[in-house]
Amino acid sequence: MNLIKNVKVPTGNICIMQGEKGPIEFLVVGDYGKSLNIKADFLGITKDLNGVPNGDIMPLTEKMVITISTQYGCSMGCKFCDVPLVGPGTNATYYDMLNQIKSGLALHPELDYSKRLNIHFARMGEPTFNGNVLDVAACLKRNIYDFWSKSGTVHPVVSTMMPKNNKHLVKFLQIWTLDIKNRLYQGEAGLQFSINSTDEAQRNEMFSGNALTLEEISEIGKYLPFPHGRKYALNFALADEYIIDAEKLRKLFDPNKFMVKITPLHKTKSCDDNGIITTNGYEAFTPYQDAERDLKKAGFDVIVFVPSYDEDLGMITCGNAILAGNLPKVKYEIL
Repeated sequence: MNLIKNVKVPTGNICIMQGEKGPIEFLVVGDYGKSLNIKADFLGITKDLNGVPNGDIMPLTEKMVITISTQYGCSMGCKFCDVPLVGPGTNATYYDMLNQIKSGLALHPELDYSKRLNIHFARMGEPTFNGNVLDVAACLKRNIYDFWSKSGTVHPVVSTMMPKNNKHLVKFLQIWTLDIKNRLYQGEAGLQFSINSTDEAQRNEMFSGNALTLEEISEIGKYLPFPHGRKYALNFALADEYIIDAEKLRKLFDPNKFMVKITPLHKTKSCDDNGIITTNGYEAFTPYQDAERDLKKAGFDVIVFVPSYDEDLGMITCGNAILAGNLPKVKYEIL
């Protein structure tokens, strides 16, 4: 393990390691538990989230999350994300990604097991540009005991902005859904589409014109297989002006295949610079209330996820990168 920097924050570690093409960033974080920071009526978790207090994470033997980079930087140019500030999206190698996972596990030599190990391909980069992601996910399932002496559930997740300039996008998604999610992992793998708004003008602005339209995404979604296990997620990082038209979404996406996840737009430098905020998103359920109600009425399963200030200001949420020149705005320690 060749770590350049290890920044310990209240809920985990932000690490930079030397990859085959330069420095690359990954996270090892814990979880508060579903009852504290999500609302999901279909799961029986029905309490409104009027802010999530800072607190202690669950033992990592219950759940551990390792979020790795699939690229050095990113070329998507999303207005809410700091990763493009790192540089253009050059693909990480197969060994870059495996070594991030191995290095994350090595931070906790006292552990040889977790009931749930989540691997998120979501720190830096647009994962669908990198076919190595598929090979890494397959290797992890088949060889987890090479990393730990025993293991519980392994759950890899791909989060994509659905780039319009990726000629291999459909092939990547077909392999991920059919071969990785449904066959190899028997449903224990996730796929999330970053949508954020149902208004195309807003989407064109936030994604700098680099994402497919909702209609184009819908057509791809129709030909994906029905998911085993958890449904595919339509993610809305909700800001004050962003629109969620539940009826429009229902016409485009089948609630039997797709669920909806709503979060606040995280507190990145790019959000600050571009004036993108979710007013009261960390203190009250009000910003999510109408959208949740309308989406449920349209037939969707809905998860509302709200991080604590320790999580968001600790830079473990999406859109952050210490390689972009920032450091956490909470108490941290450089190990």
